[in-house]
Formats: sequence, structure tokens, C-alpha cells
Amino acid sequence: MKHRPPRTVSRNAVQTGFERGFTFIELMVAITILAGIAVLGWRGLDSITRARIALNEDMDQARGMHLSFAQMQIDFERIPGTATMGERPRLLAGAEHVMLVRTVFGENQPTHLQVVAYRIRNGVLMRYESMATRDLNVLDALWNAAIDDADRLPEVALQAGVDSMTLRAWVNDGAEWRDASEATERVMIRDGDGWRPAGPDDGAANTAGPSGLEVVLQLQRHNANVTKVFILGAA
Repeated sequence: MKHRPPRTVSRNAVQTGFERGFTFIELMVAITILAGIAVLGWRGLDSITRARIALNEDMDQARGMHLSFAQMQIDFERIPGTATMGERPRLLAGAEHVMLVRTVFGENQPTHLQVVAYRIRNGVLMRYESMATRDLNVLDALWNAAIDDADRLPEVALQAGVDSMTLRAWVNDGAEWRDASEATERVMIRDGDGWRPAGPDDGAANTAGPSGLEVVLQLQRHNANVTKVFILGAA
């Protein structure tokens, strides 16, 4: 029986096999895989970037709402009582707006009064404040001007992205929460160029003013409402 010598591969043959390289199909497969990995990586990075942008917007909006509510709390707590204002109106609410009188405490200065108004204008929560005064007649003029010239008030934007503002008032007459416009307008009646207390002849059997105010803001891009309850005249 004859023995065959072992088969060997020459070094030249091995070098020829390595030098042959990749086929066209192999290159296409490799490029396709790399392209798929690149697309997946880009989509992942894009989703992370979008999520970060949305998170920053939500944080900015939350920060703006916190500052807006903090300003509202300061204003509502400083609504003066009848000892200061007499029978003059101090709070008036309507569709997506509320107007009030607040006290202003200056350092080493006597107490002043000013008119403040909040309203929604083109999706932005706006705030207006008048000049401060100690003259009640001037305050009456500022109050009426804030009502009659509402579209020309020099307002400051507090928060963008607000669809609507709903107001409810708490009145200690057994009815509890009610529409803020009803609760505030029934206390004071517009009489010519001024205001007077509402009485039985005006259909107001109980003219107790509200002691609390609920503000509900509907934000854009969100289905949930942001609600804050304020005590009126607590300061």
C-alpha cells in the first residue's frame, strides 16, 4: 500500500488568497450593516435631543408658572379691606381676566394703593399694574381706566403657552365655590362713572365678598390643568 505524502499549501498560494480581498457582495453587505447601525444611532440621538428639548421647555414653563403664581399670591394677599377702601371695588373677575386693588408697602414710605390686572392675551398670561397712589379719587380713575382701556394697558408678559384661565371664588354664604364673575360683580354695581355697593334692589340678597379665589390655567401642549387657590386679603 502506497503512502501519499501530506498535501501542503505554498506560501505563494496563501498570499494570493489574502490578496484577493472582499467580493462586491461582501462589501455591499458590510456597507448595508454599517448604514443600518448609523441610522439607528442617528435616530437614537435624535430622540434623545427631542426629549431633552421637550424637557427643557416643560421645565421653563413650570418655572414660569411658579413665578406667576407667586406674583399672584403676593397681589391677592395684599387686597385691602373696607377700612382702607370703604365701599370701593377691590376685586372684579370676568372671562379670562381678573382685576384687583392691592396695597404697596415702600421702605420708610406710607402705604399706597395700585390697580393690578391679569388677563390672557393671544395665549400669553399678562399682568398690568398702575401707578401707586394714596388718593382714592385717583385710584377710582385708575380702576375705571383699567376697565375702559383694557386693550391699551402697558402689560408685562408672565407666561406664554396658556390657552385659557378659569376663575372661581369662595364666598362664605353657604354656596361655597361659584363663578368668580358672579361672586365679584354682585358685590359692586357700576353706576355711571363710578361704583356703588349692590343691594336688595339689585337682586343681591347677600353681598358678602369672596374670601378665596381659585385660578385654573390650561396650558398648551398639555391636557392637564394647573390649579392654585389663593386667600384674599391675608396680608
